[in-house]
Amino acid sequence: MAKKVADPTMAERDIQKVTVKQRIFKIISMILVYTFLIFMAFVVLFPFYWMINSSLKSLEEYREAVPTLFPREIRFDNYVTAFKAENLSVSLGNLFLNTLYVGLVSTVLSLVITVLSAFAFARLEFKGKNVLFAGLLATMMIPGELFTITNYTTVYRFGWTNTFVVLIVPFLVSVFYIYLLRQNFLQIPNELYLAAKVDGTSDIKYLWKVMIPLSLPTLISITILKMMGAWNSYIWPRLVANDDAHSLITNGLRNAFVETTGDVNYPVQMAAVALVSIPLFLVFIFLRKYIMKGVSRSGIKG
Repeated sequence: MAKKVADPTMAERDIQKVTVKQRIFKIISMILVYTFLIFMAFVVLFPFYWMINSSLKSLEEYREAVPTLFPREIRFDNYVTAFKAENLSVSLGNLFLNTLYVGLVSTVLSLVITVLSAFAFARLEFKGKNVLFAGLLATMMIPGELFTITNYTTVYRFGWTNTFVVLIVPFLVSVFYIYLLRQNFLQIPNELYLAAKVDGTSDIKYLWKVMIPLSLPTLISITILKMMGAWNSYIWPRLVANDDAHSLITNGLRNAFVETTGDVNYPVQMAAVALVSIPLFLVFIFLRKYIMKGVSRSGIKG
């Protein structure tokens, strides 16, 4: 005889109902989360789309009262005109070289200062260390724009205006980067440092052989962020370096592509901005995992 299948008890039916409700709630929650993420991705990506869209239009279409979401006639020649940049006082190549020089030098020097400072605050013991570090963190609460006038007065008295020095030196120290790297250094067991000191290893050698390799993701993140900051810098270079020899890419393109009538050829200018943005896009696409890994590791102690 076939066995009778027992009817589920009341408790089992209640458990099944709760399970179904949980699944429905989970599905609705996922739909809401992904809807929100898609909306935010659209908000973030739309300016980039509009830049590319505008760079492929003719000047007449760009000036229309009602903007078009898609160019009626794709104008790739805008990119050719932007690359040649015949009406620029400084060639696009020189602007790239100036920006690359300032970015590389400031990044390397800033890394040296950040590594040494973070090591001192993480491993060395000296009088007033905590007070000094707290004072540095307090400066992060002051908006950087408040320092613009005083910084300009200082560099003007030093005679640094219209030089590469004024584009590099004022921003070599970043309290945020020091804090970020210090938190990462604190994750490395102090026993390694004490064992190295017993073996007669110097602080610099221990820093170079142990701490830097273990903190490489954070250092890569700092390098990327610092380079991107130097590449996108606009206000300060605009204020202190107005001559052609020291113009950076952001300032050089701001007043570029002006027609004989005085009007700006915005499609060509947008094409130039798209060309300038390509290195940053490549950096983000290929190195974004290092940025996320470095920041996440620096926020966890233990």
